[in-house]
Amino acid sequence: MRRPRALLAVVAALLVGCAAAPATVDPGAWQAPAGRAHPLVGKIWDTRAQGFVSSDAVVAGLTRARYVLLGERHDNPDHHRVQAALVRALLAAGRRPAVAFEMFTADDAAAIARHLAIAPRDAAGLAVAVDWKRSGWPDWAHYEPIAQAALDLGLPIVAGNLAPSTARALAQGDRGALPGRLAEQHALDRPIPDGGQAALTAEIAEAHCGAVPAERLEGMVLAQRARDATLAESMLTASGDGAVLITGTGHARADRGVPIYLRARAPGATIATLAPLEVREGWTRPEDYAGAYGGRLPFDWVWFTPRMGDGDPCGGVKRPPGRS
Repeated sequence: MRRPRALLAVVAALLVGCAAAPATVDPGAWQAPAGRAHPLVGKIWDTRAQGFVSSDAVVAGLTRARYVLLGERHDNPDHHRVQAALVRALLAAGRRPAVAFEMFTADDAAAIARHLAIAPRDAAGLAVAVDWKRSGWPDWAHYEPIAQAALDLGLPIVAGNLAPSTARALAQGDRGALPGRLAEQHALDRPIPDGGQAALTAEIAEAHCGAVPAERLEGMVLAQRARDATLAESMLTASGDGAVLITGTGHARADRGVPIYLRARAPGATIATLAPLEVREGWTRPEDYAGAYGGRLPFDWVWFTPRMGDGDPCGGVKRPPGRS
């Protein structure tokens, strides 16, 4: 049976040296060094159907959604390759969305617009325009194929994130830095319902290895929520056939990330989320990974990839007294 063009785009982007191949990735094509032989690597789990699916099924699902969120672990190059392949597949299927990036902030918007006015197809030049090397993000080469695919078709590139100065002020406890309209539109003055506020607080504490004093957590949670709301707003207001967001996995989760703000402002819109997840030793079933997300994977699909390593990210971190 002939495979649709969308699937071929995914396979071509992810496989090395194969003209035709199944919708799985040959272990030799992965770049992350650890876990390449893990039994889940290359498999895609549909969390609603509770079964493995092919990449053509994923592309079909993403194509039907107005808003698509593609997560990543920022330093894993395989996650960026999955994102780029899926964006190309969406475009090959005829969608023409705006492409928003968490990595570009409100402070970058003017520079992006100036650059694209002069060189509307030059994705490589975006890095120079926004001084990417000083941004702290991984090499622009990971993101450039995504931007280039959009620019080749004249699609908007959107600076999706909150200005860093605003995010820092919020994280330091200055609630006055919160833009009033953003707070009103997205109910940022009220806790996330259904236990979401407590869960997000615990997540941020854990992400910072328990080293954040308790009195600072409230500001950091507000900063995270403001980022999520801003990312949602950038998708809602972008010109185009809906929008795709390239973002960290935490922002893409449907239970308390960007999707809750999209749903609140556009309740009738279709939203789809996909997260590449790194495999772990001994975790050979998708259900094993649900425990890391409170018992349920908060994405529509999970694409399993090798991992960057096995080191302890909290090794050497000094925690406040009383915290283990």
